[in-house]
Amino acid sequence: MELPVFRYNPNALELEFIEKEETLCPVCEKEREYTYTGHFYSVEDVEGICPWCIADGSAAKKYDGEFQDEGCCEDVEEERLVEELIYRTPGYTGWQQERWLAHCGDFCAFIGYGRWPEIEPLREELQKDLQDIMSNYRLDNIEELKKLLSKRSAEGYLFQCLKCGKHRFCMDMW
Repeated sequence: MELPVFRYNPNALELEFIEKEETLCPVCEKEREYTYTGHFYSVEDVEGICPWCIADGSAAKKYDGEFQDEGCCEDVEEERLVEELIYRTPGYTGWQQERWLAHCGDFCAFIGYGRWPEIEPLREELQKDLQDIMSNYRLDNIEELKKLLSKRSAEGYLFQCLKCGKHRFCMDMW
């Protein structure tokens, strides 16, 4: 069976949020070749969810859980988009609380983790996000940010708008 495609996390397999590992999914109770290894927020401690039960929403429904904290997502107006992200999209792992960025009225796709070498070519496109980060972390100049993202003192998260292709960026620190 082909793996489901997640609009907001298209690289979930490559980024190892979904891994090839034999599992008995606690949701559908089927033997599966892939399992989700990321965060799932529910009262019960649930492991071994298969990607198909994420994609169809049955995992979130069965355990009254979420794959993202809605309070840490940028605003979008359409409730169906919020539901797709929160209940039917595998999350990513951050150092602190994960954030999900939006653009053009929709959530962006999580592309991957970003260190300075990955984001430097996008510096002009990411100018507003970088300025916001420098302001939030009280950094005086881009060189301080570059140093943080080069020495693993911070972790960057790179997103891309599904509508216009613009990149977005956020980060957190220990």
